[in-house]
Order: sequence, then C-alpha cells, then structure tokens
Amino acid sequence: MKKLFTAASAALLIASCTSDLPSLNENGKAPVQVPAGTLIANATVDLSDYLASINVNENNFTLWAQHWTQTTYTDESNYNYNQRDVNGNTFDALYANVLRDLNDAKGIISADDALPAAEKANQLAICDLLQVYTYHVLVDIHNDVPYSEALTDDVTPKYDDAAEIYTDLIARILTAHGTLSGDNGLGAYDLVYGGDSDAWKKFAASLALKLAVRTADYDAAGAKTVGEAALAAGVFTSSADNASLAYTASPPHTNPLWDDLVQSGRTDFCASNTMAGVMNAHNDPRRAVYFRNLDSLGDLTGGVYGQNSAYNSHSQPGDALEDPTLAAHFMSFGEVSFLTADAANRGWNVQAGTAAEHYENGIRASMAQWGVSTTDADTYMAQTTVAWDATNANELLGTQKWLSMYMRGNEAYNTVRQYDYPAMNIADVANRLPPNRMSYGVDEYSLNTTNVSAANGGSDDDTDKVFWDVN
Repeated sequence: MKKLFTAASAALLIASCTSDLPSLNENGKAPVQVPAGTLIANATVDLSDYLASINVNENNFTLWAQHWTQTTYTDESNYNYNQRDVNGNTFDALYANVLRDLNDAKGIISADDALPAAEKANQLAICDLLQVYTYHVLVDIHNDVPYSEALTDDVTPKYDDAAEIYTDLIARILTAHGTLSGDNGLGAYDLVYGGDSDAWKKFAASLALKLAVRTADYDAAGAKTVGEAALAAGVFTSSADNASLAYTASPPHTNPLWDDLVQSGRTDFCASNTMAGVMNAHNDPRRAVYFRNLDSLGDLTGGVYGQNSAYNSHSQPGDALEDPTLAAHFMSFGEVSFLTADAANRGWNVQAGTAAEHYENGIRASMAQWGVSTTDADTYMAQTTVAWDATNANELLGTQKWLSMYMRGNEAYNTVRQYDYPAMNIADVANRLPPNRMSYGVDEYSLNTTNVSAANGGSDDDTDKVFWDVN
C-alpha cells in the first residue's frame, strides 16, 4: 500500500534525507506483490461466497427461485432489490473482487520467468476458466454486461452483447481445455482440485456443456456442435468430479449459510408455499433434510410467497445448512447429469446412456448428496409424477433440476427461466411473478451513464429476458 504525503511532509523528507526516497514511500509491513496463487485462492473463495450466500444485501436468488420466502422483512421476496443496491453489490462482488483478482493473478503468472512453461500454461487456463464462470454468472443475471473493456484502465467500459459474450466464453473454455494437463503447480492454492489440471479439464468440458444447453433454444445448431464436443471430451462422470469448495469449522472461512443462519442469530427465512407444494406433491424424501419443523405427516408447511410468515409456524431451513463446513458447489455431477439428459432428449450424441438414465442419475446424485437412502430414492423415482417421460421433458427436467439445485439459488433461478417449470407463485405484495433479469445498479447510472443506458437495446426493465430465454 502506498502512503500519501502532504506537501509539507514531503518538504521535510527532502530536507532531512534524499538517499533512499523510494523506500520511504513503501509499506514495510505489506508485500509489494503477493503470489499469484493467493489471488487465485482469494478469487475462488469470493466467488463461492457470493454464490452460496443468502444474505439479502448480496444474493436474492434463493428467494427469486422461490425455494424460500421471508418471515418479517419481505422486500426481496417481492423483488425490491434496488433499495439495498443488491444489483450494485453483485457487480462489486464479481468485478471488483473475483475478476480483478484473477486478472492480477494472470499478470503475475505471465511475468514469472522462473515458472515452468507447463505450469504457467495450466495456471493461466485455470484463471481463465474461473473468469469464464464468473462472466457467465453475470450474463445470466443481467444480460449485457461490461466484458471486452472490463478490467482495463477504462473506468467507463462499454456493455457487450450478451450472446457475443457467451460465444467468446465458449471459445475460451475450449482453449483452456486444450491446455490443461497434469500438475498445475498451485498445490494448496488450488482450493477446488488441489493442483490436478486433469480434474479442471473435466470441469472445462462440463462448463462448455452447460453453456451449450443453456443456449440450445437460442442457437440450436451451434449449441449442438459445442455440446457434443464437450460430451466427447469428457464431462463429470461421478460426484467425485464435483467442483466444490470446502469450508472450515470456524470463522472467517465458514460457509456463508452458517454466517446468515447461525452466527447472525436471525430467523429471516422459511420454506415457501411454492417449494412446499412441489415437494409435498412428489413425496420428496429430501424434505426432512432441506427443512425442519415438518408437520405430523412429514409434509412441509410453506409460507405464502412474499407475505410475512411466522417463523415458528412454518418449515425452516434444515439443520444440515447450519454446518459451517458444508461444501458449496460451482458444478456437480448431478447438474451435469441433468444437462446430459437435456442433450440426449434433444437428439445430441451423448456418447453413452439415454435421457432417462441421465435424468435418473441427476436425481440420485442429489439424493446421495443430502444423505437420502438408495431405497428412498428408488421409491421417489418410481412415482408416475417423477418417472421419465420424453413427452413431458421440460416439466420433468425443470422441476427435478430446480429441486436438486437447493442452496444454489442462481442455478435454481436459471433453471426456472430456461424450462418454465415449476410454476412460480405471484409475490403477495408485489403482485407479480419473478423478474426475468436483474436491472443495473445506481452507481452504473452515475458513473457510466452512456454505456449502461445503451445496454440491452436501451431497456433496463427486469421483465425483459436474457438472450437465451427465448421460450
């Protein structure tokens, strides 16, 4: 950190000593440059913390996906997010923290002449994959966002077309996939795969599949080409491949859920009637894990979405969520299984397995993640309302993936927008369905007026859709 000096202080320094002026302007207690691995690790934690958070100032998507509703303060359940500047905080979390750290890490890695070429290439590829993942989160939230001029000295970057950003993200994934191999040299700094670039390679292929399926209704031919290439390259094949972050038992590196549900001492959330309706109708064995305070029949009692709901009278976030070490997932085998099922249902070459088999793998992976027995999972999938039926693919994929993305609010919200299932309730006070996107924060209008005003064809209405949401 540089110290700032007044003119008078500078004059005194010049009068007293001129032999080592540069050292006087340095903070001797702080390193001039941190290792690139530290920045990568920090970016990984910041990205995971954002995605895992249910803090209403930071991430509202568990509410927007209607897994939960609020008990006392219902602004966010009624989509009043501007009041807390949640949209601005999202930009801050992902641009100023995650993307900036990764960009700085790439600069340090590139300039490190002592770093073996193979490790340098692997580390740059991992930084790129984490940046790609972060940008796809931003696009899925807002649609057009700063991209080509982001992370530069330009403080008023243009907003790039969302579809064009996705195209470039896919190209970056494929480049990274072709680079990754062996030990990446990051060791403990690699908080996801512990230095294993081959594991990152599977992540790259799985992420390419995700973007392909997400854009399949927008560009069927292009998505098919990318999706089939990703599947052939080798996506996740078991939960051992999951891209996850493990948290610690004590602060400051606990799962953000623990911070918001336990350390805060607050009782702000309960199951929504949307979640209760779907899980009860399907006799879902995850009810007693996802939530506590079930009724005498083992059913959830959900609060009316968007209405004040007494905490003690409704089903509450489950005990499993209060484990400070609970891992958070960037991508999971269950998610990839649903993506593969979708691909197979569209007629893409998925290498092996049917749409039904991959769909069932997605459900089984979620059940196993939350400790549900194989027997209970089998019983669940044998129900006619759950068993695979290609004529009802969108409802089945949408509903079951939405249920499986519990505590991954962003992905649950994306799932509803892509498949239009399950049906969302109209928020009680706002009298509307969930937004189709999140508008831009007030700071963008103050500091980058011209560019933000031109984004999305000049419209910042949250009823507008992101580019891939065409149905």
